[in-house]
Amino acid sequence: MMWTEETYQCDHCGTENSILVDPSGGPDQQLVEDCPVCCRPHQLRILIERDGEVIVRSERAS
Repeated sequence: MMWTEETYQCDHCGTENSILVDPSGGPDQQLVEDCPVCCRPHQLRILIERDGEVIVRSERAS
């Protein structure tokens, strides 16, 4: 499986942002990503299903 580009929406400013997901990191990944527009952090949870579908869930980082 190759890297895929996925998107998430900033909970602070509403901007749609893209990230690159590396499937070799496992089926359940977590990372903190700053919004490139408002610079506020987000806790991202990335789930990779058996069929290869990628789900990105975003929460405000504390």
